[in-house]
Amino acid sequence: MPVRSNDDVVRARQSVRVLAQRCGLSLVDQTKLVTAASELARNTLVYGGGGTLRAGLVRQGARLGVRAVFEDHGPGIPDVELALTDGWTSGSGLGLGLSGARRLVDDFELDTEAGRGTLVSVTKWAR
Repeated sequence: MPVRSNDDVVRARQSVRVLAQRCGLSLVDQTKLVTAASELARNTLVYGGGGTLRAGLVRQGARLGVRAVFEDHGPGIPDVELALTDGWTSGSGLGLGLSGARRLVDDFELDTEAGRGTLVSVTKWAR
């Protein structure tokens, strides 16, 4: 799904919530995943200039989970370590987007390079 407007950020959050419910995540884990997805969708829009979300149910052995992958072709993140530091922001935000999203999910992958864009994949597993 595209992430090109604030309405798309809302749709991304709703889509991830439906998948989290379908997966059987607890209410707490649903909230964590939806919060992370909301932050990442907003980052995709604001810092990446828009992009896409691919989300779905995933299985690893007996485990079932929800994976959400956000991708943009924006300027990328020149200093990943700094960007993942609590309190750091490249804009007017609180600086909790990437680091907060990482803490809220079970698996977090970040692939970025200055001038190439950013791909963030998050997974939350049902318990």
